[in-house]
Amino acid sequence: MGLFANKKTQSAGSGGSATLPNGQMVTVARQVDAIGDSCPRPQLMTKKAMGELTSGQVLEVIVDNPTSMEALPPMCAELHCEHLGTVNTGRAWHVYLRKL
Repeated sequence: MGLFANKKTQSAGSGGSATLPNGQMVTVARQVDAIGDSCPRPQLMTKKAMGELTSGQVLEVIVDNPTSMEALPPMCAELHCEHLGTVNTGRAWHVYLRKL
């Protein structure tokens, strides 16, 4: 079993949407569920998923580890994406990234 052979990585399919902290609605092209995973696994899963998106598509990363949540926005330059926002639902953080 490889590092990326994670049953939790899934596509949100078409029509999935989310509301960002600024009130803007975005369509989520792909979702990475990293609940229960610690560094660096969420970052590696995010990097792999971002590589599969096309320009303009939005990736939603769900993490419950504060260190992982804080590490994602600084990775944007490396991943050629922009951080759209992070929403705390109490149980987890939903980090939204748009591929440039």
